Amino acid sequence: MPGIGRSGRYPALLSATAAAVLLLATACGSGSRSGSGSGAIKIGASLPLSGPVADASKPAYEGYKVWLGQLNKDGGLLGRKAELKVLDDGFDQNTVVTNYNRLISQEHSDLLLGTFSSKLNLPASAVAERNKMLYVEPSGGAEEIFTRGYDYLFFAQPSTSLDLPEQFVQYIKSLPADQRPKTAAYPTQDDPNTDVTINEFRKELGKLGVKSVYSEKYAPDTVNFDSIASAVARAKPDLIIHGAVAANDGAGFVKALQKQQFSPKMMFQTNAPSLIQSYPKAIGAKNTEGIFTTAAWSPKADYPGNSAFVQAYTKAYGSAPGDDAANAYTAGQVLAAAVKAVGSLDQDKLADWLHTHTVQTIVGPLKWDKRGVPDGNMLLAQWQSGKFEFVAPASQQTVDKAVNPKPGWSS
Repeated sequence: MPGIGRSGRYPALLSATAAAVLLLATACGSGSRSGSGSGAIKIGASLPLSGPVADASKPAYEGYKVWLGQLNKDGGLLGRKAELKVLDDGFDQNTVVTNYNRLISQEHSDLLLGTFSSKLNLPASAVAERNKMLYVEPSGGAEEIFTRGYDYLFFAQPSTSLDLPEQFVQYIKSLPADQRPKTAAYPTQDDPNTDVTINEFRKELGKLGVKSVYSEKYAPDTVNFDSIASAVARAKPDLIIHGAVAANDGAGFVKALQKQQFSPKMMFQTNAPSLIQSYPKAIGAKNTEGIFTTAAWSPKADYPGNSAFVQAYTKAYGSAPGDDAANAYTAGQVLAAAVKAVGSLDQDKLADWLHTHTVQTIVGPLKWDKRGVPDGNMLLAQWQSGKFEFVAPASQQTVDKAVNPKPGWSS
């Protein structure tokens, strides 16, 4: 998620979470683990398997399990079988802090994998850092996660939320002047990931002369989008940039727009459209036509292991994987690569190795700066004729051109 603001009140939330970390942390790791013991290597993670984003985290869990199955089939780690313990955090910050403290101090996890979204990875990574444990997150690209000087944190997508708008903005730039949107609306869920992305969209599109006619946040537990859709419809924007976290709010807003009988000429949503199983079912397959999003991964990319991942996931779950499953799988790849290269579970050595090496993954080669931020590019995707296609960059295109303007909603 690609694996997804809280600019007004998030610092207070972070302070409260930091206090919770201090209260709940029962042990501080030394950063040194040999990996020479016997028995299974324990890998711990937390995911919001219940709550408002469960539809997005379920594929992530499945991605973790496909990775684990392949890992153990190939001999595990350090000659030992690997086991994965996943706790449910319900998309709650306090619970995710409790979960990672439990995974470290009570479950005695040898390794950690990250949770879902910036909202949860922000406090969860603080627990890992305090305990000096490597923390590879599959989603959570908000800039504030990477400004704390952490040594053990690594993001397993090609780039962060700050870079997410780039491909779509470039596409707008490529259009003739008379085909570019003149106005835009920016509804967004109150989440640190979408906050960064939407702010960057507004800034970059503003430079192109796109006037903002609506910009409001809604609470993560919002289920009725009628008032938001009504306000957007009254503003009549050419373009809607929607900061959606999961299918719940992504589809809920689209269905509310349908009630208003308002369809913009162009529409971009974060996250939700990449949920390739649940999103078309939620809004109607024909209504996906022309909707843009950004993705971290393509099932057709010619990277080592990518086709094997797609086949294994499809065989296990009866449908093709999406972005969230791929991102979780990638996080596992990064973790395993470090352990195999270092030859131990020494957390300091694992972090040092990742800071100085490139890992080959299904999203392409990943390398990180000192903050744990990767150096790569996201993909611009769009639903066309009932299929999730890739528009840019040219090297990853699965269609010749984008659908523009977006057709109206189908009844």
